Amino acid sequence: MITIREALDSELHLVQEIAFKTWPATYGEILGEEQLKYMLDSFYSIETLLENKQLKGHVFTLLFEDEKCVGFASFEHDFKKMNNSHIHKIYLLPETQGKGLGKVLLQSVEQAAEAFDASTLSLNVNRFNKAQKFYTKLGFETIEEIDIEIGNGYLMQDYIMEKKLKL
Repeated sequence: MITIREALDSELHLVQEIAFKTWPATYGEILGEEQLKYMLDSFYSIETLLENKQLKGHVFTLLFEDEKCVGFASFEHDFKKMNNSHIHKIYLLPETQGKGLGKVLLQSVEQAAEAFDASTLSLNVNRFNKAQKFYTKLGFETIEEIDIEIGNGYLMQDYIMEKKLKL
């Protein structure tokens, strides 16, 4: 049984745990070990997750398969004061990938964006991440290539992808 629901503040450790299990498999061949550690520590500390949720308006949802949390998404409505919902994070435990759960989780975010009357849904994806094909298959188009400085001399090399929503 699959359940998706909004995360409580007290459950953000689940987001952190999934990120720390998922990132090495996802980015191990793309990023160096030091950069991987820097980014995980920066983006997934409980303090940062709470700040994103409480101060920046990020919505965190958890995906449960048979009562075990196996994935999460983080998104923001009215991103950059535009009629856009933006996915900041979306990850599933590596052992659960390929079962259609990513599609289900992404569709739940899309439904939330449509309920908010967003005209588009956007996300950033690392230019070397094979997930780009997954997003393209689900209707996203690459609209821009960007490099984002994240500190410590590190750079995120991303594509911005966008999907038009039916209103």
